[in-house]
Amino acid sequence: MDIKVVVITGAGSGLGASLAKKYSVMGCHVCLLGRTVSKLERIAEQLTNSYSIYEVDVTSRNAVANVMESIKEEAGPIDLLINNAGLGVFDLAENLVEEAVHDMIDINLKGTIFCTQEVLPSMKKHNQGIVVNVISTAGVEGKVNETVYCASKFGVRGFTESLALELKETGIRVLGAYMGGMKSPFWDGILSAERIKDFMDPDDVADIIIENTKPRKNITVTEVIIKNKM
Repeated sequence: MDIKVVVITGAGSGLGASLAKKYSVMGCHVCLLGRTVSKLERIAEQLTNSYSIYEVDVTSRNAVANVMESIKEEAGPIDLLINNAGLGVFDLAENLVEEAVHDMIDINLKGTIFCTQEVLPSMKKHNQGIVVNVISTAGVEGKVNETVYCASKFGVRGFTESLALELKETGIRVLGAYMGGMKSPFWDGILSAERIKDFMDPDDVADIIIENTKPRKNITVTEVIIKNKM
């Protein structure tokens, strides 16, 4: 499969930005999706190929539907969707305010579902496409101070594994990417620079994801777990 149009949510920083730059170098048309246009524009300036910028709130099915339709009209069929947008609020379970609970479930879980729902009909029509869900190791094991964050990511894991089964007899591939902490703005206001200095580099994680989405004869990679050497 020749990947031409790549859609990345949460493309304004961290892993999303790294993936955008790398797919651009590969000659893909990269669609940068996020809530803050200025961040997307800063990343777009570093791309080497054609791109599109779309402001979107992934928690709104209607907003997602409109953006995905615009992408198909302006860039063509979506070959690769990377659900990377995510939010984490970390504290003891009883201390998490209602807004934080809603935000994590809505962005991490519902956002992934809504974006995927909107690309599937076209991918099924062409019988090809790739959906990559960036899940985090919080979708594999429970962690202290991450009760709801883990709940949202375990939800994405269930969605991803079930989706892969639904699409088993099609030409569409699904990859769940589970990684530990990365050096990124995700941790701003949560962990100090000292705490994240030995975290993984988003560029390295991006390389691993890209390698595992490449078509290979008689091989299907359904998940990859990437952990810190700590």
